[in-house]
Amino acid sequence: MVAWEVLRGVDERGAYANLLLPSLLAQRRLSGRDRGFATELAYGALRALGLLDGLLDTVTSRPVATVDAGVRDALRLGTYQLLRTRVPARAAVDTTVDLVRATSGERPVRFANAVLRRVADRVAETGGDVATLLSAPPFERDPFGHLAVVTSHPRWIVEALADALGGDLDETRAALVADDIRPAVHLVAEPDRMSREELLAEAAAAGLTAEPGRYSPFAVVLSGGDPGALPSLSTGRAGVQDEGSQLMALALARTPTLGEDCGVTVDLCAGPGGKAALLAALLTSGGAGESLGLPEPVLLACEPRASRAALVAGALDRRPAAFVVRADGRFPPLPAGRVDRVLIDAPCTGLGALRRRPEARWRKLASDASTLSRLQRQLLVSGLDLARPGGVVAYVTCSPHPAETTEVVDAVLEQRADVSLLDARASLPGLPALGDGPFVQLWPHRQGTDSMFLALLRRGFSGPSTLG
Repeated sequence: MVAWEVLRGVDERGAYANLLLPSLLAQRRLSGRDRGFATELAYGALRALGLLDGLLDTVTSRPVATVDAGVRDALRLGTYQLLRTRVPARAAVDTTVDLVRATSGERPVRFANAVLRRVADRVAETGGDVATLLSAPPFERDPFGHLAVVTSHPRWIVEALADALGGDLDETRAALVADDIRPAVHLVAEPDRMSREELLAEAAAAGLTAEPGRYSPFAVVLSGGDPGALPSLSTGRAGVQDEGSQLMALALARTPTLGEDCGVTVDLCAGPGGKAALLAALLTSGGAGESLGLPEPVLLACEPRASRAALVAGALDRRPAAFVVRADGRFPPLPAGRVDRVLIDAPCTGLGALRRRPEARWRKLASDASTLSRLQRQLLVSGLDLARPGGVVAYVTCSPHPAETTEVVDAVLEQRADVSLLDARASLPGLPALGDGPFVQLWPHRQGTDSMFLALLRRGFSGPSTLG
């Protein structure tokens, strides 16, 4: 029932599954095994909507889009069980029929039973081979169309990832498959408040399975248990943050400026505040910043929306050298040329976090990237204008789409003779599979993080090259 309620919330109210599901699980107080199964059903069905609807369309007498919405979501869950779980076919059909009866009454029960039995027969006949079930175009003739069907992604996303991966279709397939693998929970130990060793010890005391992150010195990865059991999360000593996001803030903090620092760092798109909090810990707190050979500047976090600005304020709570400014990053109320470091975590399609947001791939449109790219260019120009000569700007997106990453940077650089592009790999030593640079593009199938993109740029500097 919980999984069905999640699908209904996403379909009916535009809810976010990663927010709705934990709330429902807490309300129902499900046991560990039931929690896991409900999570697998809800997230799995949302990721595979295209595949499930395509299969249902082959066995129904009318398009599945015209089926009553509540019944349709139940059929999706039943079909997912038949196709992607070890639940016996008879049990999957019977429990789904019972769900239809409980949520939609007796009238659609015979229809649901007939449809699911046809699905079960087809899955048995084909061995569950998706390409055969949905008559996918042959890979040799139409690789993008084939991958779109068998990995249940819109074709435009397949094409965008292939473009970002230089046309390597094997890697494209691996990236698409990684979107369907449930990610571990990544935590960050705020380095001015607790060490990673302390966070690991707290997790062990709470009975959670945890290990150090592979790349960020502040990351802890949970492979089991509820992070809500950790007191440090409620007190702000630690937070939930993908290791890739941690690396973006760390790279900016590590990149040296040239000349004398002004003592100001700006996060132009700070909401909800995770990267701003880590930057503040690294750059405005004694000890953590000193360990990187950095001075002690203040951090200004810009966020235009009141609700998100409140989240940023919460993330920066009790940090006296960090401040929230209600402002659009394109028009910051700050003097130009006076900032040492600028982080631009630009609004984007979020294609880099599809594994964490199961319904997102079906909500995004191909036109979204081109629409957002104009905003992204404006933000990058704004950040470069803020930076002083010798200052550093980090342009970051949680998307590998070239229209939001390299093309944005290239377009701005064409207009800015006062800016040089740095090799971002130098600020993230030890990370594997970063390619030829100068950009950094992380991937779930390569580094196990969200698909974060990083470009580092420096304003021109003509004075002594003493590192600040």
